[in-house]
Amino acid sequence: MPLNRRKFLTKSAVTGAGVALTSAVVAPAAQAAEARKPAGPGKPAKPVKRYSLTVMGTTDLHGHIFNWDYFKDAEYSDAKGNAQGLARISTLVEQVRKEKGRRNTLLLDAGDTIQGTPLTYYYAKVDPITAKGGPVHPMAQAMNAIGYDAVALGNHEFNYGIETLRKFESQCRFPLLGANALDAKTLRPAFPPYFMKTFRVKGAPPVKVAVLGLTNPGIAIWDKAYVQGKLTFPGLEEQAAKWVPKLRSMGADVVVVSAHSGSSGTSSYGDQLPYVENSAALVAQQVPGIDAILVGHAHTEIAELKVTNTATGKTVILSEPLAYAERLSLFDIELVFTKGKWAVESVAATVRDSKSVADDPKITKLLKDEHDVVVAYVNQVVGTATDTLTTVEARYKDAPIIDLITKVQEDVVKAALAGTAYASLPVIAQASPFSRTSEIPAGEVTIRDLSSLYVYDNTLVAKLLTGAQVRAYLEYSAQYFVQTAAGAVVDVEKLTNAAGRPDYNYDYVSGLTYDIDIAQAVGSRIRNLAYGGVALDDAQQFVFAVNNYRANGGGAFPHVASAQELWSESTEIRTRISEWVTAKGVLDPREFASVDWKLTRDGTPVF
Repeated sequence: MPLNRRKFLTKSAVTGAGVALTSAVVAPAAQAAEARKPAGPGKPAKPVKRYSLTVMGTTDLHGHIFNWDYFKDAEYSDAKGNAQGLARISTLVEQVRKEKGRRNTLLLDAGDTIQGTPLTYYYAKVDPITAKGGPVHPMAQAMNAIGYDAVALGNHEFNYGIETLRKFESQCRFPLLGANALDAKTLRPAFPPYFMKTFRVKGAPPVKVAVLGLTNPGIAIWDKAYVQGKLTFPGLEEQAAKWVPKLRSMGADVVVVSAHSGSSGTSSYGDQLPYVENSAALVAQQVPGIDAILVGHAHTEIAELKVTNTATGKTVILSEPLAYAERLSLFDIELVFTKGKWAVESVAATVRDSKSVADDPKITKLLKDEHDVVVAYVNQVVGTATDTLTTVEARYKDAPIIDLITKVQEDVVKAALAGTAYASLPVIAQASPFSRTSEIPAGEVTIRDLSSLYVYDNTLVAKLLTGAQVRAYLEYSAQYFVQTAAGAVVDVEKLTNAAGRPDYNYDYVSGLTYDIDIAQAVGSRIRNLAYGGVALDDAQQFVFAVNNYRANGGGAFPHVASAQELWSESTEIRTRISEWVTAKGVLDPREFASVDWKLTRDGTPVF
């Protein structure tokens, strides 16, 4: 749905100016603990008032409410025995509230909430929450029921457009925070920057806790189609430095940051933005006045990370719970009332494991109907496969299952450009081995089989590249492989992900043939690159069918982000794959499989 500019700007102005009035919440009185403070000789000891506060946090929930794998149509399981879902988190949260006293707790999330499973896709696209009289988003229902206090915006919140995000926001009984999500024209916050909660303490002044929400600058790249000209996303450090002093001046005794940004200090988009993608530790280091940071985005588990603030020498505590509701972070904050005000005496962080508890029946009962609808949807049969296709070896061998993706993308782009000035140009396509476990079994093919192959909600873009640019693109992609000498033993488990590069940042490119010589140094690996059996002409032009994440600069692949865009659409690639298979009726590898590339060492094939 198109963005209503007037409605958007009105909402921006209200949230930017009204947060101090609308965010205050009063909790019931808690008892202040007292200790005796030594006095001078002959004087009685003065009581010292103390207060204990626990801040709980999740992140990167990505639509996981149940401990259920929609792609396998079964309970979720992995080799480590992890469990997933907000139903488990609800049980953990209630345990903590019982232990600490609900009035002494706060529950936060660090973003990426409404994208990631068929459940969230269904209520964004199939039965959208934006429709007139549409449903309440399952994540809003679950998080409202659990009693979240505030949630930071993640980058994936923007995947379905601003209208869907605003509708989700309206359904939540908690604020979506984004101090660095600004209206592009006014540069005022488009979402509440912060949330403040007052804890009444019996026998002592109240404790005021401020939560500053920060999101990821990469949104400007990854969801450019939705946010360009509407929203801008400055750096986390800059905006934290602006807002933390304000929160302190407003009387905040404790300042917690909920940041959808990892702690590594790195960026996947290179120098395309002047802001760091994973800057949570930099915020702690550079911005005085922060007590704790709930970290998100990186999908890693950090029970406790201590960062020293360079200006004050104070230790700031960071914690990142594992994604998909597999962990719950706890910040135990001890305060002491001294010199007429509350001061944070210590902060300690731990994580609790969802696999240690059962689902909360309150949550499973609440969302059972929505869950059942989506299970039925993903199990619809759309075709028949003649062979079993799998991604098990797709990282290091040209797998037919990935060729299916590139074939669909080529066909869609060719049809879209028919009759245009670019119709005569050859179309090539990229695809990544997103999953290591996806399988399309021989026999009936369902939506869930195809969805497991393409787990992201990416859409398709056509870009114009030269042969030289394609060569550079492939060289960059080939950095994914660990350099391996010709005589060395090949261990496929150690062959990929060089320098920590994830599988989704390694690309096949179809329509060409080439070797990747992993015995060579980075930058000199692409050999025998040809088109149509002839050595590639660097000046030749190609139409490159590419997903929107890559087209907008995701992964920092060379040339593609700045290349001329010829066409784009809003239909997900996953949907296009389902349409292609449905139209064919029979999924036969002979229609799409080809050996375009292979790994070599000094010219000799690895496999």
